[in-house]
Amino acid sequence: MYAWIWRRLPYGLPGKIIGSLLLTAIAVSLLWYLVFPAAEPLLPFDDVNVSEQNTDPNAPGGPVAPGDPGVAPSESLPPDGVIPYSTEENQPSPPR
Repeated sequence: MYAWIWRRLPYGLPGKIIGSLLLTAIAVSLLWYLVFPAAEPLLPFDDVNVSEQNTDPNAPGGPVAPGDPGVAPSESLPPDGVIPYSTEENQPSPPR
């Protein structure tokens, strides 16, 4: 296909280079302004659901989510320097 287009472009090598750059710019513009915006609602990239919950079974009142009414922000966040997830999970132990 590209060879067919290259053979059909007029005005020798300079015309072929300018014509191929122009065709590339047109194709990119069509994708950027027409195809991608039309496809965006069909793609799941904006379906993000992130929430933090206190899963401590001894916590009074059950799980606490940040932003719950009556809960101070410091109660729903881990203390400074504490990582709220395992750093060992999905990592094999080193061979001995």
